[in-house]
Amino acid sequence: MSRNFLVVDPEEGMPILKGLASPARVSVLKLLHKKGPLNVNEIADILKLPQSSVSTNVQMLEEAGLIRTETQKARKGNQKVCHSVYDEVLVVFKNEIKETEPDAIEVSMPLGLYTSFEVTAPCGLCSVDGIIGLLDVPDTFLDPDRMKAALIWFTRGYVEYQFPNNARLTNTIIREVEFVMELSSEVPGTSADWPSDITLTVNGVDIGTWTSPGDFGDKRGVFTPDWWKLKGSQYGKLKSFRVNDDGAFVDGLRISNVKLADLKVEEHHSIRLRVGVRDNARHPGGVNIFGRGFGNYDQDILLRLKTR
Repeated sequence: MSRNFLVVDPEEGMPILKGLASPARVSVLKLLHKKGPLNVNEIADILKLPQSSVSTNVQMLEEAGLIRTETQKARKGNQKVCHSVYDEVLVVFKNEIKETEPDAIEVSMPLGLYTSFEVTAPCGLCSVDGIIGLLDVPDTFLDPDRMKAALIWFTRGYVEYQFPNNARLTNTIIREVEFVMELSSEVPGTSADWPSDITLTVNGVDIGTWTSPGDFGDKRGVFTPDWWKLKGSQYGKLKSFRVNDDGAFVDGLRISNVKLADLKVEEHHSIRLRVGVRDNARHPGGVNIFGRGFGNYDQDILLRLKTR
């Protein structure tokens, strides 16, 4: 089942934080999340609190937007029924968010829209609602429900995506290609010490390899659904792969001397990205690719073309 999150910046969400600043109100929220909709009398009875106190706290939670209420007819008059709104409230100290640069073209690619693949087990896919197809069966990667994938994992092989080269539509010249995605190694269970060499290939050219340090499961991913077992991969590291006239870089560190000209992006209507783990990798530790609804970053694979 999909989950509802509320992300709160303390500077902007003070009423919400005040709504949470009471053990009684937190108890009400936890009760509604566990039991489902309840009226004020039921809440007071279960929590052993005075009805007047519950009514006051319910009003504060409603004003903060943390619950919603509706009035229903009861045996005697009306009753206020309370509903939980969010599954989790995340307090985030946001940095100033930089808007998309005017000379950048972005395309977000859902994980399941790969155009080709070759993978070995252990492998699998899942959406935010559940497992897709059969676990550890590579042919499951052909399942039509793969379009809903929010997490993909495999041991060896690759998945390949075909992005539109929208710079051709705007008649602009590309000066840098950037891919941003959340990645980790893949091991049965999890292990923070499980290196894996994950290689990116663009238009048939290996731009370089990033070695993931492990498969992370020490805590639940910020966006990982709660039906997903805690002993499974929870989140990855958000990595930025860039290729320009100076070479190829991951998070600003050079990974190869491949330059933008080597990719011949101006000659093609699409830009092909392959993410994989080679059979001859020094650290063949598999790969998890996290998409929207899983991991610590609510995004799919992002292509950013910087133009001039």
